[in-house]
Amino acid sequence: MFKTKFLLLFIIFVSSLANGATNYVSDDLHTFIHSGPGTKYKIIGSVNTGEHIKIIRKDSNFTLVKDSKGRSGWINSKYVSNQPGLKERLPKLENELIKLKTQLDEYKGNLGSKASQVTNLENTNLKLTQQLEEVQALNDSLNEKLDTKRTDLLMRWFSYGGMVAGAGLILGLIIPLLIPNRRNKSRW
Repeated sequence: MFKTKFLLLFIIFVSSLANGATNYVSDDLHTFIHSGPGTKYKIIGSVNTGEHIKIIRKDSNFTLVKDSKGRSGWINSKYVSNQPGLKERLPKLENELIKLKTQLDEYKGNLGSKASQVTNLENTNLKLTQQLEEVQALNDSLNEKLDTKRTDLLMRWFSYGGMVAGAGLILGLIIPLLIPNRRNKSRW
């Protein structure tokens, strides 16, 4: 009884180790070539994944093909694709991935310099904004002074005009009194 339990625990332990290992399905899959359009016909060979084939005729579920070895036969239509296999596409994709990683690294390097340029531009923008505010404050101050000067000038001209008018009025009243009238005073 003890040996049976121990053996059972050992089998469970070993199977759990086997399940924990990472495994992959092989890319070397193949499909069978049949002598007719169906699985009930004789198998005359197999075609590996990604192998080039030429389509001769399509039936409902099966396609008549000619493989790279020159054999003609029928294979299931779901295994026929117009895209190259992974064996052909993978090296191209890996090369493209390397190029894109290189470009990404270059962009990351350029990004650091661009970030410093952005920081410099932001600092310059801040300084220019402060200078603009100072110039606007100075402009407002000068406009106030100009308005004050205009008001003072107008008041001065009004004062001069009033003095001239007052002097003319006084002269107009005094001069006739000083000059004797030559006319006859009795007119009636």
